[in-house]
Amino acid sequence: MRVIAFLFLFISFAFGGTTLKIATYNIENLFDLEKEGYKYKEYKPYGKSLWNKKNYKIKLQNISHVIKDIDADIIALQEVHSLKALKDLRFALKQKGVYYQYYSIADKKNTAIKVAILSKIPFIYSKELSVTTSYKYRNILETKFKINNKELYILTNHWKSKAGPESMRIVSAKTLRNRISQIGYDKNIILLGDFNSHYEEYILFKRKRKHNDTNGKTGINHVLRTLKQTQKSPDTRYEKKNFYNLWYDEEKEDSYSYIFKGKKEALDNILISQSLLDKEGISYIKDSITNFDKKYLFKKKSIYRWQVSRAKIPKHKGAGYSDHLPVIAKFFVK
Repeated sequence: MRVIAFLFLFISFAFGGTTLKIATYNIENLFDLEKEGYKYKEYKPYGKSLWNKKNYKIKLQNISHVIKDIDADIIALQEVHSLKALKDLRFALKQKGVYYQYYSIADKKNTAIKVAILSKIPFIYSKELSVTTSYKYRNILETKFKINNKELYILTNHWKSKAGPESMRIVSAKTLRNRISQIGYDKNIILLGDFNSHYEEYILFKRKRKHNDTNGKTGINHVLRTLKQTQKSPDTRYEKKNFYNLWYDEEKEDSYSYIFKGKKEALDNILISQSLLDKEGISYIKDSITNFDKKYLFKKKSIYRWQVSRAKIPKHKGAGYSDHLPVIAKFFVK
């Protein structure tokens, strides 16, 4: 995979193009220290849970270290509490020599955690897609770029967790689908983020009564139409208005971003419209999808998540990163 990426990078310089690296990362509950706004009990600042200036600074330093190592041109984030938290993360990155000049957050709805985006590339606009008025659903962030005179839409998601049934994730999927219909299926569109859905969710959830309240239908596979994928990206031919999940380009054993009770799952996904497979304008680089699985992000066989004790009064330990791994893909811009 690294050899292929290097070859594309060489080709891009030789033929006047450039390589665009795009990533998504659920950074696990980046809460600020402001007393305003709805927070989980263990993130109420300066209380017995020890969510204080010291631990907040460690969390910012740890997450910014990961993002610096990823070195993406554009990175979508999930579980950011506020614009203040996003700006603090951006400042921590700047101190490490990484400057994301452009940023946005979906903060119109007062949910505890939100989606956001950091970019080294200017965007035309960034706006929220409302997923119903209920606070059970986080809004989607739509960001439009124009790169080398080519339009690119990036829609950042964080769907309902698996504490809820599939019908709740379908609500977000339908909101996304309606917006894609307005943009146009022929446009360059990237759907990414924490979908709380495996790329083959329709297979995994069938026997789970808690989740399968939709007669086998899923948001990621049926609503977004990622079912008919039997070949890797360059050879993929499928029906119009379908999206391609990049995880099909990776080996199955490496296709994961989350580990639950020892089982690997790909809850974080990157889906692309068919125009990003045609090698015209902006195009996906074959086999460039990967999780960011550096050794320091693991503790034994588990992902080294941010450490909070499970006592009656949870306490922050000032160690760890996130319970998710970042996911990265590369694109060639002519």
